[in-house]
Amino acid sequence: METTSGTAEPVSGELVSVAHALSLPAESYGNDPDIEMAWAMKAMQHAEVYYKLISSVDPQFLKLTKVDDQIYSEFRENFEKLRIDVLDPEELKSESAKEKWRPFCLKFDGIVEDFNYGTLLRLDCSQGYTEENTIFAPRIQFFAIEIARNREGYNTAVYISVHGKEEKKEGNHGREKADSGRAEEKGTNREGEKVKTNKGEEKEKETNKEINKSGETAM
Repeated sequence: METTSGTAEPVSGELVSVAHALSLPAESYGNDPDIEMAWAMKAMQHAEVYYKLISSVDPQFLKLTKVDDQIYSEFRENFEKLRIDVLDPEELKSESAKEKWRPFCLKFDGIVEDFNYGTLLRLDCSQGYTEENTIFAPRIQFFAIEIARNREGYNTAVYISVHGKEEKKEGNHGREKADSGRAEEKGTNREGEKVKTNKGEEKEKETNKEINKSGETAM
């Protein structure tokens, strides 16, 4: 996604270096702490955008790549029984798991852009991106699992949870508004009764004056 601004501003050499580093595969920069931090920030931004997406739109209708069908088909062909609602890290990170995942991931080299870039993946799909619920995974692994979660209905729990809270909030706001309206109506009725009472008292006083005046005239 590209952004432009009306005023061209000089870009610092440091930013150019970071941007260049982020354009390279992870194995190209080793364990440089500055680059690792930049990668972590980029991965977190991606995670935040994705979570907002599945919270706003029914995930079953989402399309994450141009080859979702191929990714899903290959994934379920190779990992038919893998539980994806709550992932076991051993199924992704153990040596035996890596041996099984490696040929799957390499199939998408040149098909999925940045297929091996680091991405944050949730373990429990009903929860958000917390430290305890997140692991680092190659992007194609993220796509495979999240496309499956969307198509098989697991990510719908997030969408329902967020929209349920919004509807509850709107319902409470509606009740508060109705209560406020009833309070105003009661206040208006009390004011009306008060005015009516005052008018009645004034009319009674006028009547008494007339009676007294008539009595004095008769005398």
